[in-house]
Amino acid sequence: ACGIPQLLKGEYSEGVAAGVDSWSMRQPVGVCAGITPFNFPAMVPMWMYPVAIACGNTFVLKPSEKVPLTTIRLIELLYEAGLPAGVINMVHGGVEAVNALCTHTNVAAVSFVGSSPVAKHVYQTATAQGKRVQAAGGAKNYMIIMPDADPEFTVNALINSAYGCAGERCMAGSVAVTVEDAGEQVLPLLRDALDAMKVGPTDRDPAAEMGPVVTKGHLEKVRGYIEQGLSAGANLYRDGRSVQVPETPDGFYLGPTIFDQTHTEMSIVKDEIFGPVLSVIRTDDLENAIALCNSSGFGNAA
Repeated sequence: ACGIPQLLKGEYSEGVAAGVDSWSMRQPVGVCAGITPFNFPAMVPMWMYPVAIACGNTFVLKPSEKVPLTTIRLIELLYEAGLPAGVINMVHGGVEAVNALCTHTNVAAVSFVGSSPVAKHVYQTATAQGKRVQAAGGAKNYMIIMPDADPEFTVNALINSAYGCAGERCMAGSVAVTVEDAGEQVLPLLRDALDAMKVGPTDRDPAAEMGPVVTKGHLEKVRGYIEQGLSAGANLYRDGRSVQVPETPDGFYLGPTIFDQTHTEMSIVKDEIFGPVLSVIRTDDLENAIALCNSSGFGNAA
């Protein structure tokens, strides 16, 4: 790993090919902007501004309007630590702030993490202005379960992947492809484990294992996907819509939900739901399971 002085001075590599050497030099581009999502309000910005500042740039951070307080505190701490005034800056807002950063003549580079439609908009808008852009969009992550998989280990992995952070993360496993009789071995155990899971306010109840989704609007969106799955003929193997949280009866809670007997043409399988909903596809062989993963539209399985 290179330290900061090496990053600024450059890197030399010998033997790229016969008679060819390589020299890489990293130079600051000017003002960099970061547009970050609600689900990891500290971690995702830290993918961006530390590297930009270390390489000599200044930075403008536009956090999700749903979670502004984390960013405010982060920047307070940076200035308390002695960062010079103006090196890192913050702007609040929604789409108007995003568009302003993507088109402002003083912004040289934009980094974005969020949904795929917005990632596409940011990339097209900012690159049209001659800016350097990295835009990370959504995902639909498949998990293949083989018939010889350890059931207890598999259930724990499914819970952590599909229902961690209430499913509101880009790395959430939202589709399980069960091969041969793996579904019969795993799904009853998974449902029992989810029945025992406590849903509630994780900020003040140490027994709560899964909290709410981010907003009332998003709760209704996820509920809408459950209705679409039912309309498409999927088997609602576990319905999380009836979850009760007496401590916060008006909270945006949805219990862990499982759809069985789904297929790749259903919206619950094709779309990134970003909630605690797992779709199960059944197949008879590994080769077909891999083909199903590769048909997702979000990337290829190896």
